[in-house]
Amino acid sequence: MVNPTEIIPGVIFYSYLSSSRKEKVGFLKHNTLVFQVSGQFTLETSSQKISMKRGEMLLIGKNQLAQLTKTPLPGEDYETIVISLQEDVLRRIALEDNIVADQKNTGPANVLIPANAFLQGYFQSIIPYVRDQTGSVPKELGILKVNEAVKLLLHVMPEVKNMLFDFSIPYKVDLEGFMLTNYHFNIPVEKFAQLTGRSLSGFKRDFQQTFNMAPRQWLQEKRLSEAWYLIEKKKLRPSAIYLDLGFESLSHFTHSFKKKFGKTPAG
Repeated sequence: MVNPTEIIPGVIFYSYLSSSRKEKVGFLKHNTLVFQVSGQFTLETSSQKISMKRGEMLLIGKNQLAQLTKTPLPGEDYETIVISLQEDVLRRIALEDNIVADQKNTGPANVLIPANAFLQGYFQSIIPYVRDQTGSVPKELGILKVNEAVKLLLHVMPEVKNMLFDFSIPYKVDLEGFMLTNYHFNIPVEKFAQLTGRSLSGFKRDFQQTFNMAPRQWLQEKRLSEAWYLIEKKKLRPSAIYLDLGFESLSHFTHSFKKKFGKTPAG
């Protein structure tokens, strides 16, 4: 099975694998509802680390940088169902049901959902769709299932309203603190600008004032400096760190490391 599989493109995803995988996901654009069918799912951001196992559910907030680890457990494979709660769908629900966010979300960006029969039953109804290999599920039906998921979420956890229905532009955040925490994510500079609440030109201007160099140059220098420390002082292998530091491939990392330090990372 291709992993992950888009059951309904852009809306419902099904992830299955039989060996452990760590993914440097980077930018999570949409609010997302995740149900763990089996195995263990771990989400790690700069401020939270959440793990869940069979039967547990997680609501992931939009506009985040994160790393995902997917791990089969003894006696069971890894299976996950992912529902993408895209903004156009949420806006339509807000209009139909006259829902307005009272304020900006002040709670955690990611929330484990307490066990409840409503959402457990909902995901059991989704499983036949994700395991259907014919690809015959119409998108219209998928949108209905997403609408159902949102309404059940609001029924079970009314407090997530401000998280789901906040359509405001991200406010400007502390640039230095954000970049020092998230430099290792391999995303375009444009995404860093968006996540810090700035236009691209404003981001580059503020970045130059803060770090006295251009964003791409600083990111390369910061990642390589951290790599040197982990290899020389912590004795970690290059193959174990290059993805975590935001490099696309081991060869790219090796080339960049040698160019800066005059030797390969392996010595």
